Amino acid sequence: MLADMLGRMVSPVFVGREDELRTLSEAFEQARKEAASAVLLGGEAGGGKTRLVTRFADDAAGAGAHVLAGGCVELSTEGLAYAPFTAALRQLVKEMGAAEVAALLPDGAARDLARLLPEFGEPSGDRETETGRARLFEQFLTLLERLAERRAVVLVIEDVHWADRSSRDLIAFLSRNLRTAPVMMVVTYRSDELHRQHPLRPVLAELGRVEGVVRLDLPRLSKAEVAAQIAGILGAAPEFGLVESVYQRSEGIPLFVEALMEREDDCNVPESLQDLIIGTVERLPEETQRVLRVAAAGGNRVGHPLLAAVTGLSDVDLESALRPAIARNVIQVADGRAYVFRHALIREAVHDEMLPGEHNRVHARFAEEIDRDRKLVPPGRAAIEMAHHWYSARDHLWALISAWEAAGKAARAFAYTEQIQLLERVLALWDRVPGAAERIGADHTTVLELASEAATITGETERGMKFVKGALAELDETAEPERVAALLVRRAGLKMDKGRRGGLEDLTYAERLVPEPGYARAHVLARLGSHLMFVNRTVEGARLTEEALGIARTIGDECLEAELLTNLALGQSLAGDLETTLRTNDRAAEIGRALKTGRIVLRALANNVDALNNLGRSEEAVELALEAEGLARKYGRYRVSGCFIANNRAEALTSLGRWDEAVEVVEQALAMSPIPKTRAYLLQTRADIAASRGEIELLERLLGELGALHGERNELAQEWMNNTRLLIDMHLLRGDPLQALKVTETLLSESSSQAYSSKPMLGWRALNQSRRTCEAAAAVDPEAACAVRARATEMAAALGEGGPVAAAFRLSFYGDFAAAEASWRRLGRPFPRARMLTGLAEAAATAGDRGRAAALLRQAHEIATALGARPLAGDVEALSRRLGAAVETPSPEQDGPAGLTPRETEVLRLVALGRSNRDIAGELFISAKTVSVHVSNILAKLGVSTRGEAAAAAHRHSLLA
Repeated sequence: MLADMLGRMVSPVFVGREDELRTLSEAFEQARKEAASAVLLGGEAGGGKTRLVTRFADDAAGAGAHVLAGGCVELSTEGLAYAPFTAALRQLVKEMGAAEVAALLPDGAARDLARLLPEFGEPSGDRETETGRARLFEQFLTLLERLAERRAVVLVIEDVHWADRSSRDLIAFLSRNLRTAPVMMVVTYRSDELHRQHPLRPVLAELGRVEGVVRLDLPRLSKAEVAAQIAGILGAAPEFGLVESVYQRSEGIPLFVEALMEREDDCNVPESLQDLIIGTVERLPEETQRVLRVAAAGGNRVGHPLLAAVTGLSDVDLESALRPAIARNVIQVADGRAYVFRHALIREAVHDEMLPGEHNRVHARFAEEIDRDRKLVPPGRAAIEMAHHWYSARDHLWALISAWEAAGKAARAFAYTEQIQLLERVLALWDRVPGAAERIGADHTTVLELASEAATITGETERGMKFVKGALAELDETAEPERVAALLVRRAGLKMDKGRRGGLEDLTYAERLVPEPGYARAHVLARLGSHLMFVNRTVEGARLTEEALGIARTIGDECLEAELLTNLALGQSLAGDLETTLRTNDRAAEIGRALKTGRIVLRALANNVDALNNLGRSEEAVELALEAEGLARKYGRYRVSGCFIANNRAEALTSLGRWDEAVEVVEQALAMSPIPKTRAYLLQTRADIAASRGEIELLERLLGELGALHGERNELAQEWMNNTRLLIDMHLLRGDPLQALKVTETLLSESSSQAYSSKPMLGWRALNQSRRTCEAAAAVDPEAACAVRARATEMAAALGEGGPVAAAFRLSFYGDFAAAEASWRRLGRPFPRARMLTGLAEAAATAGDRGRAAALLRQAHEIATALGARPLAGDVEALSRRLGAAVETPSPEQDGPAGLTPRETEVLRLVALGRSNRDIAGELFISAKTVSVHVSNILAKLGVSTRGEAAAAAHRHSLLA
């Protein structure tokens, strides 16, 4: 049998690589201790990466690991998506059966895997294309985690220098998110293939920064190791001269050592490594060489039935032709009656030997035979295999047709980047094929529309805009208004994703194109209505949403109806009608459950988490969020929907003062690589905590990532207001109240007033911040601060309440500290309550009730300290010093210079600032006579006779910092 034949020139002894094998073993041990790890193994072509990984995998399997393996192939760069993961999945199905694999996944999740392997049944038929890829990623993550609950898993992915974009993204996703599961990934690549623009380079750079990921570069063999390799090949110790010659010529690359040993009796060893490799092939019989050239056109691995069909040889003749190549270890026999070139370099060298005419004919034969019987290639591969071969054969007609089919297959596998590549090939071939539209059953505009959709999903905004522009240029809005309207909706979304203006104009124009009731109008109104709400034209947005809702009910589209109900609930929330919001979302969730549409259910629950938090029912919000996140995992939608809900939970935890928990939730969600919009929300939540804790550098970095440092107005008012509020916090923390006041003026400008009236809670929170900003700026520019305060008061007069939280902010803004403190206490929100306690303390001190003021400050300080709110704690401590009341137990380190008491230190600071005794008395809530006594004591302790000398001493001791 062919499978029994062994190659001659491969050493049976594993040579060298002890350090690298040890690194792999250590990473595996780390993974077994439930700290997932990954090794990025780079090395030159022919350097022994596969041999090393095979040895390690055998050791790991012997230690009880479940080893899964898959490799990338050159075809991946042409649009074959997820090749290594499909191979690993196929291995798993072969070992366990599809039903057992499906049982490891959330209910119905295996239908996503059916897009890669038919063994999992029919793919899900939902229209959620924008979230499908993220769901598929999540299924792989869940599958590996569940497998690892049984025993440690090692996932080997070879040759990622050929990986498609989808596989690269999935590798990065798994590396970031396999945190505690006992899973180890080993990823190999050719380091000498990575030119400066290679798409793998940024992926490797990113993964190199992930905890638990190790980069390992495989060096060339030393002379001693080459000698050991030669000894293994020969079965005896080699002569010194042979070792020296082979080492010099091979430069320590194992594959070349083997090739040189193949020619050890040949004095004319070629200088070219390509010629060296092909030299082994040229020694084979001519018929064997011909068959090998055919096999090389089929890729690194080609099945026996396919190769027999393409060559036209019988089984016996094909085996006879290949027997010498197997004997010389040019190719090997693999599972499933397949032939594999021992190394990709050998296949490349053989393929390069084909003549142009031969090249075209052979690739055409592969395409014809695969088209005749698609079972000749692995499931799901036929379309892309034919596209590759027809394109390589330079047959424009069939290259166009097959690329179109393969693009459809890529879309159904959520491989949108690969879909774009194939659609671009269709567009490039279009003018070379007469009657192209008839050949594929779609016009040129349809190809552009599909490409624009795929680009939108993958976030390739500029590419998407190019496709949309091209499609719109080909359409007549009077003849096809619905088609134009759909493209305008897509262009509006792309503009908003890019942060450009003009999205609303596109949506408005699209609405005018579809005046008649129907799905097209409802689709446009759904987007326009929600966008109007986000730009604070809530009433108008709600009206259009109601109209669309009526259309959806008329045409019987319950899925669209549920989506529109969640949009309507958004408008109700923005308007402050939070109880109605809860009921509307409940109705949407009810429809979603009946339709078994997880997206709708989770969106409705997410909205209700936000509504409950805005109602001050934050504990309930946290519980509902946990329930919804559990459902997101069950539906296999955690990365898409669950991360958004997690952010709402983090907001509720922040409200409750459980900041450490909130930070942990945010960091876990960010590690899931959520969609950009959700990521921005998570960063805002983290920035809120950073501002409250005085983490200035972190706050500035987060604002930079959010694009808030430029001061440019975002079309979406809520995002812009939150970013601006955080920007004001940053300036206040940096001790620049005038810059904070300037930004506040922008926030309170006439053009921003609509934002306040559309969402009262958002408005009252911003106005409450403006009060603190004005108070801070009054000491520097009282006139400007007074003007901003007047503007804020004017805007407050037109703002409704919108729920108990908004009402508490309203009381805070108007300075009703007692009522506000009681409200915040009832709502269970410690941070704003501590601010009100501080305000009450200052009022009590001004009224002369220093005892009550001190008690209030102690409460405020206790809360601020527990939260880690350093800026607020500092404000409380400063006020306590002015009052002369300690908020914490004094320690020797707190004594001032020359034994000054804390009160005397505070008086000295004010003396150094040039304050009179009367001014100091007013600021410290004491009499001028008491100030005089303190000044006398200070002068005596410092050994000085004048206030000026005392001020100099204050500067020396840095009391003015």
